[in-house]
Amino acid sequence: MSAGHDHAPPTTHRGRLAVAFGITATILIAEVVGALWTGSLALLVDAGHMLTDAAGLLMALVAASLALRPATPQRTWGFRRAEVLAAGAQATVLLGVGIYAFVEGIQRLYDPHEVSSRGLLVFGIVGLVGNIVALLVLSSGRTANLNMRAAFLEVVNDALGSVAVIVSAVVIAATGWTRIDAIAGMLIATLIVPRAVIVLRESGHILLESTPKGLDLDDVRAHLLAVEHVREVHDLHASTIATGLPVLTAHVVLDDECFIDGHAAEMLAHLQGCLAAHFEVSVEHSTFQLEPPGHAEREHAAHA
Repeated sequence: MSAGHDHAPPTTHRGRLAVAFGITATILIAEVVGALWTGSLALLVDAGHMLTDAAGLLMALVAASLALRPATPQRTWGFRRAEVLAAGAQATVLLGVGIYAFVEGIQRLYDPHEVSSRGLLVFGIVGLVGNIVALLVLSSGRTANLNMRAAFLEVVNDALGSVAVIVSAVVIAATGWTRIDAIAGMLIATLIVPRAVIVLRESGHILLESTPKGLDLDDVRAHLLAVEHVREVHDLHASTIATGLPVLTAHVVLDDECFIDGHAAEMLAHLQGCLAAHFEVSVEHSTFQLEPPGHAEREHAAHA
């Protein structure tokens, strides 16, 4: 026995993502030109970062569009997990770019290149202004789902990278010490890697169908067992389909009388209400198989 639910379309913020992508792509083009002109590693690394971020935002935009597609008999959850896959792909690419940037920065410390501080400053300011605008566009929707969070964090780190480029330009103009450019590139790399690891861990948590964070299945089991007429709870599983969509399934053994006097339907409604309202993580999509005593033994014997 299970609950039937009509799932409302997710909030994807496609318009915000489209604006952020347009800004990021524009900054990318400017930084590529600037890196070629100034010879700056920091600007080159930030341009590489912007390339992956532009690709990541494009993937996020595509994932947001796919998430709006309705469920079908072949895909019963539609494309709701597209946002998780996109976030994981973004993080994987960013991790590779971060490692490469750090290695290249170390090499530049030993072999510094000439850098045009004036050009570096101009392109750093252009990048920072563009990133601030993108942050303002994405800020109100950054907690909507993992996809939006990954996109917002990308732009945050882009802004920090632009700040590093500006500082590098100022130091070179004031002192002529070009190794600061390599240090700035390595700083940008250190901003990339931890963020990529965090998003990878969170997307992996969902894809591996781990228990939703904040939901303790031992507590769930104990709470269900405390309900009158509930004898046993087994085959208890919980996972997350997409951000904000936890699901739970369980087999619940009830007293025989629940099936005799028609009380089972009331029990089902009560159990689902407990899950939706009692715990820190509200599980509104739950599926319970209600069983009479001894059913589990017969079920296991049939599968033997």
